[in-house]
Amino acid sequence: MPTAPAADQKRILVVQDADTRANQARHRRDHHPLISQIDELMGRALDLDEERIARGTEVSDLKREVTKAEDDVQAVRTRAARDNKRLESGQGTSKDLQALQSELEVLTRRQDVLEEVEMEIMQRLEDAQKAQSDSTEQYDAIMTQVEGLKAQQLIAFNEIEAELQTIAAEREKAVDGVDATLVALYEKIRAQYDGIGAAELIRGACQGCHMNLNAGELARINAAPSNEVVRCEECGRILVRGTGE
Repeated sequence: MPTAPAADQKRILVVQDADTRANQARHRRDHHPLISQIDELMGRALDLDEERIARGTEVSDLKREVTKAEDDVQAVRTRAARDNKRLESGQGTSKDLQALQSELEVLTRRQDVLEEVEMEIMQRLEDAQKAQSDSTEQYDAIMTQVEGLKAQQLIAFNEIEAELQTIAAEREKAVDGVDATLVALYEKIRAQYDGIGAAELIRGACQGCHMNLNAGELARINAAPSNEVVRCEECGRILVRGTGE
């Protein structure tokens, strides 16, 4: 059974307290509510970003369709204007003029159809542009929220980091000069048992696992020399005696 001065065993509890507070601080940092809020907002922002990209592509495609529709309408108008000019000049045979009149009627119907197509495409373009604008505005609003939350997160994390530095200094002071073998055993057990390597023995109970020791084990521990490092039979942690149990 390893031994260490009783005073060193009590000091290892101070080290444990520092380690516990440090673990709690890191847990607060790693599970800070702002993290989940930012993650949720970034998920929504990603969806909106994909939406606005898709809408942007749609807008570009529809602009090309509008240009083509305008060109088609203009081509019919140009031909109709040319035919009207020829018809108004009265030049040509009666048959030629009759053919021009028939063609103008066809062109008029064709122009009506093309203009309807043009108006339909322009409406779709307007709708797509509005959808793109809406998704962009929502994306920008969310990213503004994210930036604000990140600023808050930075402040919170800096505060926790300052706390960790203070705790680290306290731990360094507490562990300085403590029996090296005891510290090594403590570190080994702490790594195995959720960050708790040493616990007080208070009124017959281990404060590490909160189990009551049986009478025989308790009698053995009480009878052991003060410099003997005893361990809980339930959880294996170092049990520190003489702290006011």
